[in-house]
Amino acid sequence: MALDSISGGGRAENNMFPEVDSTWKTFNEVQKLLSKTNGQVVGDVMTPAPVVVRETTNLEDAARILLETKYRRLPVVDAKGKLVGIITRGNVVRAALQIKRESERDA
Repeated sequence: MALDSISGGGRAENNMFPEVDSTWKTFNEVQKLLSKTNGQVVGDVMTPAPVVVRETTNLEDAARILLETKYRRLPVVDAKGKLVGIITRGNVVRAALQIKRESERDA
């Protein structure tokens, strides 16, 4: 199961993940809390109809969406609407820095 692979296959390792904050000390504590979800499923807590970008979306437009919506990542879909990846704020920053370096090198 996915949670087993994240948490170390069910082994009791208290220090496997760093502290999250002062309230949620370790991932194991979070996992214990999540085991008491009373049948709650992903659909109950997901973001419905998320903002998406296409593979062909201009990088500047994707950056603008990330800034305006406060999302940290956006799903990327193909022309048929199939999920093909995710773009993050970090991806955009790295791409912008690469473009800047290339333009400085060419100047």
